[in-house]
Amino acid sequence: MSQSLYNFQVNTIDGKETTLEPYKGQVLLIVNTASACGLTPHYKGLQHLYGTYKDKGFTVLGFPCNQFAGQEPGTEDEIKSFCDLNYQVTFPMFSKIDVKGENAHPLYKYLVENTPEPYRTGDIEWNFVKFLIDRQGNIVTQYSARTEPEALEEDIRQQLQKAE
Repeated sequence: MSQSLYNFQVNTIDGKETTLEPYKGQVLLIVNTASACGLTPHYKGLQHLYGTYKDKGFTVLGFPCNQFAGQEPGTEDEIKSFCDLNYQVTFPMFSKIDVKGENAHPLYKYLVENTPEPYRTGDIEWNFVKFLIDRQGNIVTQYSARTEPEALEEDIRQQLQKAE
């Protein structure tokens, strides 16, 4: 069986083992996040996108990562509290993972290796790299860390308008 995005084992920020299967059929934005980064305000834009489009079949999935200048040093509870208090994050958050290198989570290895050209930006260069996934689980594009969430809105709308 070939690997599907939905088969990867992940842990929620509350420590529950799951897969991405519950998100099958939705347009997804998968993002590696950090609480102490110059780009941390991206949480606000990500939450806005989620709030605007969640009822249309869109979900943001946040994966905290401490690989870039130690900008996510906290525990899962601390990360969750930070996101709740500062950005009122309601989209699903997962436990801290590595997104590059030898110990990269298999999900991130899959994302980087399977992003189609010319939409691949290469390795995960920093916090808040974003991957847009269509309703069939295909990677549409990879956005660089500095791409503001608001800049993705038209691409998200286009994916949502496509039939399942």
